[in-house]
Amino acid sequence: MKILVSYFSASGVTEKVAVKIAKALDGDILEIVPKDKYTNSDLDWHDKTSRSSVEMTNESSRPDILNEVISNEYDKILIGFPIWWGIAPRVINTFIEANDLSNKDIYIFVTSGGSGCEYALEDLKKHYPNLNFVSARRFNGMENEEDYKKFVEGGV
Repeated sequence: MKILVSYFSASGVTEKVAVKIAKALDGDILEIVPKDKYTNSDLDWHDKTSRSSVEMTNESSRPDILNEVISNEYDKILIGFPIWWGIAPRVINTFIEANDLSNKDIYIFVTSGGSGCEYALEDLKKHYPNLNFVSARRFNGMENEEDYKKFVEGGV
């Protein structure tokens, strides 16, 4: 069974968790790289005109990414991201739509200062009803290897 741990990280927090998960699961790792990197001012959610605010208020926004299409050899795909406005950043939609994830088990992991992952998971299921989203979990980076393994093996 081949596992891909893919992630988008604007500030490095999600990246740290993704690296730990990939190591624990002996999976390949892939950073989802926006064509135009986000600056601090882009991420200012208090500013309604910031790039992230504009993207998140436009449901059809799909920021370009630099990644090539992923290989079809993976059985399980983990997708990690920070929670933005309660859901996945739009760059995650770009990644999902650029790849054929049908017949894959998809696991969502998120990082957030306080928001859970339930709404983000439901939003992705609503937009991609033909994909198999298995579960989602919020991680803070303090988990151990067994926590990551349980997440993909059917635990909490």
